[in-house]
Amino acid sequence: MTELRLAEFNSADPDRLRAPLTECLAVPRWVDTVLSGRPYPDTESLLAAADLPLRPDEIHAAMAAHPRIGERPSAGHASSEQSGVDDEAARRFRAANAEYEDHFGHVFLVCASGRSGEELLANLRRRMNNDPQTELAVAGGELVKIAKLRLAKMVIP
Repeated sequence: MTELRLAEFNSADPDRLRAPLTECLAVPRWVDTVLSGRPYPDTESLLAAADLPLRPDEIHAAMAAHPRIGERPSAGHASSEQSGVDDEAARRFRAANAEYEDHFGHVFLVCASGRSGEELLANLRRRMNNDPQTELAVAGGELVKIAKLRLAKMVIP
């Protein structure tokens, strides 16, 4: 991942930033919003601008870029973000993911960074009680949380 100082981020050509921002969240409207808010006085302002509610179509599109919790991605952000999921938790997650996907029709998304496999599995089980519309909104919120974590790693003070 590209790491930039805030001043570099504020002055960089938008075309140079589009790909790394898309790695944070594959939602063009989110990328455009973050770019159009420049210059940011501080990283807190940048992260506040990135806290954008997603539309259902954007959530579905962004889900395609995320591995399932418990699957071991070979590289990229998700490999470190899911580091709290051990092999046993991953096995249980594969079964729970299948149940979740059968119920909701999409992958389970959660901001996994710093959380144990047990916490994540309990979160999945709780969310199985949501209605589909509520669950999609929750998943969208989790996508934004993940994007903000990635953005904070990309743009440093």
